[in-house]
Parts: sequence; structure tokens; C-alpha cells
Amino acid sequence: MTSSALFDLAFYLAAPFWALLILAPGRRWTDRIAASPLPLVPVIAVYLALALPVFPQLWAAVSRPDLAGFQELLALDDGAGAIWAQVIAWDLFLGQWMYREARALGIHPLVMGPLLVLTILLSPLGVLAFIGIRAGVRARARRLPSRGEPSLASR
Repeated sequence: MTSSALFDLAFYLAAPFWALLILAPGRRWTDRIAASPLPLVPVIAVYLALALPVFPQLWAAVSRPDLAGFQELLALDDGAGAIWAQVIAWDLFLGQWMYREARALGIHPLVMGPLLVLTILLSPLGVLAFIGIRAGVRARARRLPSRGEPSLASR
């Protein structure tokens, strides 16, 4: 399989799982998939198929990181593809974590859908926005009395 085909395959293997997280939140299958590392395995396999042929250049780029080393790696078809597959796998991992956290905190799917799309496209911005929302939800939960406890107003 060509580097270009593997590059495309990395995204196409992850896309169905993203679709479930965004379009079918709260479904039993979605919750199971979000809790499993298995969706990452095919993308990691694509990563390995791309990374192994350029492993010396990849190792050099990550063990002694500098801009020139990464530019050399990215100039190689397999090198750029390997980095892309790594990003796809990492983004999916982050998306699964965000989905599970949002479900546990009761963050509405209409809030999470756009955040997950943002995470697919620009993961640092999506994760940063989610961390902010998550902090706000947690802070609000700490301020509200638990069920069964009298509120501060009734004391």
C-alpha cells in the first residue's frame, strides 16, 4: 500500500468512531467504544506501517528534537504519514477521554459535539476549550449542595 493510501486510511479508520462520539452520544455501543482502547489499534497499525521504513529518521527527530530534523522527517512520504497517523491516534484517544469525562459530568451532547469536531480539526484548541468547560462544571458542582443536604439558604 502506498504512503498516500496509508495516510488516507489513518483518518478513515478513525472517522466511524468519531461519528459515534459526536452523532450517537449516550448509546450503549458508543459508551462501550469510548471506554475501549481497541479503536486506536488499527490507526496505530497504520502508524507502524509508515513509521518502520523511516524509523532511523523518526528516532533521530524525536530523540534529539530540533526543527531541521522534523523538517527532514516530514519531507519523507512515510515520515509525514507516520506523524499524521500518530496525530489521528492521539486525537481519537483525547476524544474518547473527553467523551467519557463529559458523560460523567453531565455535559450536554450539544456542547460536546462541536468540541469534538474542534478536537478533530485542531486538537489543542478543542482540548483547551473542554478543560475550561470541565473546570466550570466541576466548580459549579462544588458550589451546589448535594441531594439530601440542606442548602446554605435554608440553614
